[in-house]
Amino acid sequence: MVDAFCATWKLTDSQNFDEYMKALGVGFATRQVGNVTKPTVIISQEGGKVIIRTQCTFKNTEISFQLGEEFEETSIDDRNCKSVVRLDGNKLIHVQKWDGKQTDCVREIKDGKMIVVSTSSSSSSVRAPFYPSVLPPSLPFLPPPPA
Repeated sequence: MVDAFCATWKLTDSQNFDEYMKALGVGFATRQVGNVTKPTVIISQEGGKVIIRTQCTFKNTEISFQLGEEFEETSIDDRNCKSVVRLDGNKLIHVQKWDGKQTDCVREIKDGKMIVVSTSSSSSSVRAPFYPSVLPPSLPFLPPPPA
């Protein structure tokens, strides 16, 4: 259920994110900023739509969509994409397509943390874990993030 994702999440660590951004064609300066940015991601539901807000010092974005329905999206690195987000078991799968290319972003909750694995045709990145900065009702206790 999407309810498990509805919270405010703060990124704590990334692996291979620079290579992933290179594979997407992101320029050097933007990659430098992206590599040090620790975004806050707010996932919520309003009516029949899911809303994902990403807030960081670099840029804020918001997408609003219905699960399984294609929508237009301008990514944080300014790619104009046709996107679809679907729920597959306990995973929220976000597929972006543009200029004959595709990237998949899989969000999953593990041990109270949101793990995000982003994959392009030639690279993948793990941005994990996102710790909830405000606990959803289903998580009454969570150990503190590592120092």
